[in-house]
Amino acid sequence: MFQTQEQLSSYEAVVVAVFEGKDMSPFIKEIDDSLDGHITALLAEGEISAKKKAVSKVHTLGKTNVKRYYFVGLGKKERYTTEVLRHSFVRLFKTLKSVNLKNLSVLLDSFVAGDITALHAAHILAEAYCLGTYHIETYKTKQAAQKALDALTVITKEEREEVQAALTVGYTYGRATNSARTLVNMPPNKLTAVELADYAVELAKKYNMEYKVLEKADLEKMGAGALLAVNQGSVNPPKMVALLYKGKEEWTDVIGFVGKGITYDTGGYSLKPRESMVGMKGDMGGAASVLGAMEIIGELRPKKNIAAVISITDNMVSGTAFKPDDVITSLSGKTIEVLNTDAEGRLALADGITYVKQLGANYLVDVATLTGGVIVALGNHTTGAMTNDEAFYGQVLAAAFKTDETIWRLPIFERDKERVRNSKFADLNNSPGRDGHAIMAGAFLGEFAENTPWVHLDIAGTSDTKSEHDLGPAGATGVMVRTLAMLAERFGQKND
Repeated sequence: MFQTQEQLSSYEAVVVAVFEGKDMSPFIKEIDDSLDGHITALLAEGEISAKKKAVSKVHTLGKTNVKRYYFVGLGKKERYTTEVLRHSFVRLFKTLKSVNLKNLSVLLDSFVAGDITALHAAHILAEAYCLGTYHIETYKTKQAAQKALDALTVITKEEREEVQAALTVGYTYGRATNSARTLVNMPPNKLTAVELADYAVELAKKYNMEYKVLEKADLEKMGAGALLAVNQGSVNPPKMVALLYKGKEEWTDVIGFVGKGITYDTGGYSLKPRESMVGMKGDMGGAASVLGAMEIIGELRPKKNIAAVISITDNMVSGTAFKPDDVITSLSGKTIEVLNTDAEGRLALADGITYVKQLGANYLVDVATLTGGVIVALGNHTTGAMTNDEAFYGQVLAAAFKTDETIWRLPIFERDKERVRNSKFADLNNSPGRDGHAIMAGAFLGEFAENTPWVHLDIAGTSDTKSEHDLGPAGATGVMVRTLAMLAERFGQKND
């Protein structure tokens, strides 16, 4: 649906950037001249706003070959960033949802300023189109028809093929983020371990990736006792799925992604209160993020090697469910004393981390809706991060910076490691206490990463939102999809 061309002809609607300040851009000056100074008057009266994320519509009343203009405010030019641009474009597309437009054109070069090039703007435009027009699929018997553009054209003097490529990449990033959103938004009776595993397999087949599906019997045979313990109370079998993307001839420098795939979490015998249980369908958000990233990787085919593993089960209560005081043996051979059955995600991840290392991963990133503690520490807009390797963390941080997904590092000290090693009956315990809870979860996972460079991303606060936000509707956000994909794309490059 994305097209490029060099100049205006006859258009239903054209989008133009407007910055705060007295100096009028040449793009707006040209429009102003064609409308006999009408734009100058509207800016002075405040009918057209240059404030960040403001969207103003102006009808030309037949005076030009453009039926209407949409002016997108970007604030002060010296404070212009990719984040401002992305949020402003999303606001534009949200505004247009209620408008019966078929064709939209964007004067791309008007969005070029500072460090932001036409290629940056094209990528973000296409990504923002996906994010801003996303709607949650529901099961209501009556649903309003969704309006969509037939074509979106960018007008630019830049090289057409390069701009088209940037549009394609941005659209891929946005669409895959929406794929992750849809998975997380699905009700738990519609997305069990079996359905989530099937989704992963279909994704692998679509992009000609190798894949492995470990069934319950396979997990028992190999000794994945941590994931199996979490699954004990369920009627749905556990699954561990691996997707192997081979972008190089030799299976070296492999990045391992591990996603937590708890399709529903009651807390087990450490039962959650009623209010806290609602929304636990999203406890597989880490797995969704990993699968979204693999969708981007499958589309764009970077020359990198990626091994993705998702550990899938629900955490239920029954006569067979695991209990506090149980001692279990993980895939790594390390024994674990269970002190809290609601700290189940780290158990599933522990076996996932061990398995992805067995598949040859040289670097590890795990993604999980892991702890309420990270929300207490960092709120709902910042993903918590922990690591055992400064250089690799720098790569992840750079990828997050490129995609404007904010992460903040929490520490793991030796005393934190000692707390998870403090057990009379096993090598480790899975929950040393409420204080420093997010750090304890990270320290626990670090025992399985061992000396492999590793970054843990806790998305408990950022994987969904209770209200509509700048980049989408209430519900799942698809957080970390773009960061993981950007890490795969840029891995090994110098950070800038």
